[in-house]
Amino acid sequence: MTPPVRPAGPEAITTPRLVLEPLLVEHAEEMAAVLSDPGLHAFTGGTPYDAPGLRTRYARLVAGSGDPAVSWWNWVIRLPEEDRLTGTVQATVAWDTPDGVVAEVAWVVGSPWQGRGIAGEAAVALVGRLAALPVDRVIAHVHPGHRASAAVAAAAGLTPTSIVVDGETRWQRDITAPGGEKGR
Repeated sequence: MTPPVRPAGPEAITTPRLVLEPLLVEHAEEMAAVLSDPGLHAFTGGTPYDAPGLRTRYARLVAGSGDPAVSWWNWVIRLPEEDRLTGTVQATVAWDTPDGVVAEVAWVVGSPWQGRGIAGEAAVALVGRLAALPVDRVIAHVHPGHRASAAVAAAAGLTPTSIVVDGETRWQRDITAPGGEKGR
């Protein structure tokens, strides 16, 4: 079997209401304000980054994982009708695992934009893009008490498993091509 073709990096993804833009270091200033609510860390721990801290973090993310078998793809979520960034989605793609190509996804939407379906729409678009690539499985880890995040995972076609990692339930979607064969 030939190894999957690896895209160079994330490309913009457009939905009816959103544009997922590949992450740039320059997004840090606006995103620091978007992600400034300490409540966003209720299930994940930690505290919000200030703009300089987020700039440093984004520089690391944009530089990539450093491991040729792993790609870090990150997007900011833009709401064009408000010309605002509202959150992020990300995929860590492991290209050579015993389960094939596995993408672990995550999302966060700033508090002022929650409850508007933005995270769900962005996650559906992200998983759709991954399904069009040579990805065999998409996973996410969701705290069992985080109903909104569980709803986002379900909207993206992931289902909960019995696997628990660091107190979070693993949600999963196996990607198959038409006819039931693994998508490669």
